[in-house]
Amino acid sequence: MKPTFIIMALSALICVEAVALEKKPLKVYILAGQSNMEGHAKVETFDYIGDDPATAPLLKMMRGPDGKPAVCEGTWISYLTGVGQNNGEGVGKLMAGYGSRRNPQEDGGKIGPEFTFGLTMDAAHTEPVLIIKTAWGGKSLHTDFRPPRAGVYELNDYQKKLYYGPPGHGVPKDMNLWLAEKSRDTGHYYRLMVDHVKKVLADPKRACPAYDPAQGYEIAGFVWLQGWNDMVDGHTYPARGKPGRFDLYSNLLKHFIRDVRRDLDAPTMPFVIGVMGVGGVKAEMDTVEFRKAMAAPASLPEFKGNVFAVETAPFWSEELDAIDKKHAKVRQMRGLLDSKHKDYSNADGTMTEEQKRQYMKNFEGELISEAEVALWNRGASNAGYHYLGCAKTFALMGRAFAEALLANEKSAL
Repeated sequence: MKPTFIIMALSALICVEAVALEKKPLKVYILAGQSNMEGHAKVETFDYIGDDPATAPLLKMMRGPDGKPAVCEGTWISYLTGVGQNNGEGVGKLMAGYGSRRNPQEDGGKIGPEFTFGLTMDAAHTEPVLIIKTAWGGKSLHTDFRPPRAGVYELNDYQKKLYYGPPGHGVPKDMNLWLAEKSRDTGHYYRLMVDHVKKVLADPKRACPAYDPAQGYEIAGFVWLQGWNDMVDGHTYPARGKPGRFDLYSNLLKHFIRDVRRDLDAPTMPFVIGVMGVGGVKAEMDTVEFRKAMAAPASLPEFKGNVFAVETAPFWSEELDAIDKKHAKVRQMRGLLDSKHKDYSNADGTMTEEQKRQYMKNFEGELISEAEVALWNRGASNAGYHYLGCAKTFALMGRAFAEALLANEKSAL
């Protein structure tokens, strides 16, 4: 072999190795929203994921060689959460337990979308990854996360007529106090979110020890999973059952995307909208209308190519939902017994508590089979508005959010 050829071959090999070893900026992903971004799926429901051959490989990724939940070696998380004014931060390598937490600093035994989101990103990138997650239960976009450009919260015509009319259900007792509290709360969690992201990025190494200041960081994406409190708010969004009922939500979300990009100095930051999927693909009209409103910003020309709507309804567990509906019937029957409904067994009010307990035990036993009880305990750990606390659902959501951003990164190369 000629020396010149050998030298050229060695040079090429060195170049390839240099490229492979080239360091890249820290990948930063921001996850924000309300209780479903917190995540209410208990780790105990992981086994249910393996029951489905289609998701068994996902469960394998979620567990280490010892069978315990996996720990990411290249992905870290900073998680701001809390209740009221009692907020705190959980920091560390990404693992299970960064779902909903009673104490922000302690493992809550649950996962949200962050777990498989981080696992997917960890597998896709050679550079370190940092997830900054901010989530609080029971928060709206119209008030709590209201973006600055949306301006002050304004009463619509329906609210004006209702709130300033005769006293009734849902009407504020003291309008001056209500308006003062509304002003105080408007945008509060938007500001907490932005302030926390800025705090973390002011010193990334605190949250991510693998961070190299010489390489810097890149805000590579934002995932928004929120919506329940807006969807069920019949005052801010009146006109039930009518198309366009949630147009206001679309407008607020457009402002939110613009503002968060401006406030984080990331004008083209890729943005994923996790479209509310509670109830599955066969949802009632108002739910469908809300989903349309959530997804709408992704189709705007100004957001083309960098805002993506990811539907989560396909990840809803229909078989667990069927059992949950039976649970609802059990609760309804107990209410009928307690209210002495004329068409049911305790119409005359003579049943003792022990008789009612036995009646309910028999009623539930006939309605829900032992196999269904076992399936429920295996796959569900919370209420319907929390996607039944099903780890399979949250795992599929997290992976889908990550894949949407990865596809965008690939197309940008």
